[in-house]
Amino acid sequence: MNAQVILAIVAVIGLIYFIFGAKKGLLIFELHFKKGRLDTHKGKVPEKFMREARELAKKHKLTGVVRAEKKSGVRLHVSATINDEMAQRLRNVFPFELYDKKSGDAGKRSA
Repeated sequence: MNAQVILAIVAVIGLIYFIFGAKKGLLIFELHFKKGRLDTHKGKVPEKFMREARELAKKHKLTGVVRAEKKSGVRLHVSATINDEMAQRLRNVFPFELYDKKSGDAGKRSA
C-alpha cells in the first residue's frame, strides 16, 4: 500500500472516532430504574440525590436511565422513557454545585 492510502485510512478512522467516540464524557454515575424501583447503579451517586431520585421514581413509577457525565462540565442525561416533567424535577434536585470547580475555591482566600 502506498502512503496516500494509509493516510486516507487513518483519516477515516480519526473522523469516525471524532463523530462517535469523542462525544461521551467521563461517567460519574448511572442509575437504572424499572417500574419505580432502582434496578442497578454504577459509580458514586451523591447521597441526597440518590434518596430524592429514588423517591421520585417510586412515586411516579419511572422506568429509564439517569446518567451523569463530566466533560467540560457536568451534564445530567435522562433517557427518553422518562417524561420531560420528571426529567426537569430530577435536574432540579441534582447537586451540580458539588462538581463545579469554581464553587470549591469560592471560600478560600489568600492572606
